[in-house]
Amino acid sequence: MRADRRKVVVGLGWLLGATAIGGVGAATQSKEQVIKITARRFTYSPNHLDLKVGVPVVLEFKTADVLMGFSAPDFQVRADIVPGKVVRVPLKPDKAGTFTFLCDIFCGSGHETMSGTITVSA
Repeated sequence: MRADRRKVVVGLGWLLGATAIGGVGAATQSKEQVIKITARRFTYSPNHLDLKVGVPVVLEFKTADVLMGFSAPDFQVRADIVPGKVVRVPLKPDKAGTFTFLCDIFCGSGHETMSGTITVSA
């Protein structure tokens, strides 16, 4: 009887460990695409994104310059991009088309040209 209990405990331990490291049950978890974007005076790199309607992504921003902003008004998302920090912005496009994103915090002369585009396809 004691050996049977040990098998059950070992089996449960394996199942829990495999689930924690992405084994059993990992297929049910959705993995969002992460798009790394660097903001620097006076550009985003990359400054064009190709996305799909309904497919969630995480925009991961960093800058070494000054405080900057990110605004995609058509998707009602915005964030402050703080020097030395990674800023993650979830985005799930809900419509197809080409949309503009821009810096919405004055970052110096040239700020008015700091923008990019998001093309969303069905």
